[in-house]
Amino acid sequence: MNDIQLIERLTQARGASGFEDEVLAIAREYCGDFCDFEEDSMRNLYIRPRFNKGNRPYILLDAHSDEVGFMVQAIKPDGTLRFIPIGGWNEKALPSSKVQIYTKTGYISGVIAAAPPHLMSVEQKNAPVSYDNLTIDVGACSAKEAEELGIAVGAPAVPLSLFEYNEKHGILQGKAFDDRLGVAAMLKCLKLLQKEKLTLDVVAVVSSQEEVGERGITAAMHRLKPLAAICFEGCPADDTIAPPYMVQDALHGGVMLRHMDRTVICTPRFTAFAQKTAEENGIKVQMAVRSGGGNNGAYIISANGGTPVIVAGIPVRYIHTFNCIAAVDDFNSNVDLGVALCKSLTEDIIKGF
Repeated sequence: MNDIQLIERLTQARGASGFEDEVLAIAREYCGDFCDFEEDSMRNLYIRPRFNKGNRPYILLDAHSDEVGFMVQAIKPDGTLRFIPIGGWNEKALPSSKVQIYTKTGYISGVIAAAPPHLMSVEQKNAPVSYDNLTIDVGACSAKEAEELGIAVGAPAVPLSLFEYNEKHGILQGKAFDDRLGVAAMLKCLKLLQKEKLTLDVVAVVSSQEEVGERGITAAMHRLKPLAAICFEGCPADDTIAPPYMVQDALHGGVMLRHMDRTVICTPRFTAFAQKTAEENGIKVQMAVRSGGGNNGAYIISANGGTPVIVAGIPVRYIHTFNCIAAVDDFNSNVDLGVALCKSLTEDIIKGF
């Protein structure tokens, strides 16, 4: 499959935290001809390329498979569903959005209920949006009907959104760009590395449950002992929100290398090396300092007595919503940087970090 097909399939896959199976199946298919796989009970997928020598230290590539979603908490007597968030959402953006809910026979669609203005009092119009007063409607008229549709307490739900690619302008639109774009970039990087001569081996992990506290990578790092790690991420683009002097993650700006966020200070010497490598290879890069957010790098850097880590981000507008926007050239920049770093990193260089 080509890059756009890979991105479409990954982003359209349904994979709320803890339920990432569809994503892993696509990764296995894409890399099956040149990689071996192992999967744990948390749905972490360990990918070991067959081009590895097997007796060398290795670089870890990481991208998380899960997307923000929801879980059915209860079925109300009228057949609507109480639900809670899986990961971080802006509740104000939820009403009237379409979702897909897991059932015993497959996913079915529903709508996060939004009362028509004709039936709302002034108080209701001015009331804050809360999960206490949000429900998912699947068209059932009773709890029994909802149960007959196969819905049960604990069922995951994710956005139901259209994927679109504007080839002329290189623009992608769809759901789950955090972090399925990162997964796609990591898998493409592995594919390209088959043709390169490397001084170190490469191991990848499609990690689970990042959106609920980086739980998958925490478990994975008990198994993995890399010399250094690259986290491929979909990161919040700020070019339509921040004043110009504060924009650090713009569409068409290339790879976002993150100095720090709320959870991690990325290894400064590794970050500087990545920035220099990008510039030497003509790869667009933008540097960011974040006061919020978090990523798997926080748990990688503290594992095994300290593991050098960088975060290579793809700018995504309207992240953690039902419809994201990203640019193909930024995706390509991330792939190019991942390949360039794997080619240029050596054990001695990493020891200098």
